[in-house]
Amino acid sequence: MGVSGRAALEVLAARGARVVPVDDASDEGVHSAEYLAADGLARADLVVASPGLAPHHPLLAAAAERWLPLWSEVELAWRVRVAGPAGEPAPWLALTGTNGKTTTVGMLESVLTAAGRVTAAVGNVGTPIVLAATDPTLEVLAVELSSFQLHLTHSMSAQAAAVLNVAPDHLDWHGSLDAYAAAKARIYERAQRACVYNVADPRTEQMVRDADVVDGAVAVGFTTGTPGVGQVGLVEDVLVDRGFSRLRHTHAAELGTLEDLSALAGPDGTVPRHVVADALAAAALALAHGVDPAHVRDGLRAYGPGRHRIETVARVDGVAYVDDSKATNAHAAAASLGSFEPGSVVWVAGGLAKGARFDELVVGRRDRLRGVVLIGADREPLRDALARHAPDVPVVEIEPGETEDVMTSAVAAARALALDAGARPGPVTVLLAPACASMDQFASYAARGDAFVAAVGRLPGARAGGDPGGPA
Repeated sequence: MGVSGRAALEVLAARGARVVPVDDASDEGVHSAEYLAADGLARADLVVASPGLAPHHPLLAAAAERWLPLWSEVELAWRVRVAGPAGEPAPWLALTGTNGKTTTVGMLESVLTAAGRVTAAVGNVGTPIVLAATDPTLEVLAVELSSFQLHLTHSMSAQAAAVLNVAPDHLDWHGSLDAYAAAKARIYERAQRACVYNVADPRTEQMVRDADVVDGAVAVGFTTGTPGVGQVGLVEDVLVDRGFSRLRHTHAAELGTLEDLSALAGPDGTVPRHVVADALAAAALALAHGVDPAHVRDGLRAYGPGRHRIETVARVDGVAYVDDSKATNAHAAAASLGSFEPGSVVWVAGGLAKGARFDELVVGRRDRLRGVVLIGADREPLRDALARHAPDVPVVEIEPGETEDVMTSAVAAARALALDAGARPGPVTVLLAPACASMDQFASYAARGDAFVAAVGRLPGARAGGDPGGPA
């Protein structure tokens, strides 16, 4: 009975359904999962599952044994869509991926808005999709979907769909990487116009090859390199289209430049490659909907960075402090660390590891590390990976039980490492990119990021924001 659960209840009740809400909370009128699994399912026709319930949850297992339909809120939304301004339900431009979803869906919303469409970013971000699907004023939906939401989605037919990337995550929920990837791949099923995949991630291309799509749907790759026919990509500093343009066999249509993404640049003024990839994926989805290239440029230019996503929050004594609390897994943390110069990062990491290991992350990004501060309940996997693959990098651990605020202690330790007189010269960044979920010590990744920002703000001489150039 979180945000999506309450939205589903509202929409179902408005259509005359008798809804039995289920949660661990003891609110009046809310039943326990144990009660319903043991008794109440006998009177049920349908179970709408929260994305927080893993497939092995006793309630879902009991429903499956009774052959009851199991729907996600996304499936419910697809089934109850209402006609929009054009007289038919608003098309969905849907995307998923291990990382980059929220940035990409925000860019997509901005591009659609620049093109004059009445739209909203919905689903795993913003408005619950079941409310958006029943809003007759919306012309097109920019839909962010998680693997949890896709797992019980059976009939959605997106106008265009994209998988940004696939890396190990939520394995405790899905049980294996293959099961996690299979849930992501559902987004391509019944795609109407285009399946957008990541050229650098062969698994996403194979997902497209395996998908059962509507006749005429095309596969379009995105790449931060020079694109071939059937791709969008980057030529020097220009974002270009060779996937949708009528002249794609001989020409590349300009979509914008890296300068149009300057609001998303890191402390050194460079736009990270993974941000460019997100922009190209958003562009491809918008082009599939029929948006003009000029509107792609205008939308990307208008898009502002989201909170807690490589956000430079202050500069103190020549050190940049960057909040990327949204980097909740190893893949996201690797992309974040890769945005900075070798030897320049004091990395604040740790939290709830969700069964993940970090050897590949540390091997791939140890050259960026100047020092590490570990926080959270699951420090052991990161500690071990650092000991094996980066033994010369100094590591400070913040005990969860310390009386002082954990983030205040972490920022103080990171500052000491950043200003270590014996460390190598050059620009220094203290980067919160935890590679872990936040729920062990914080209510959310946003709360974790806010705590980091507050702790940095208490440092003597802190200057909020800082310009995007080099160290002051």
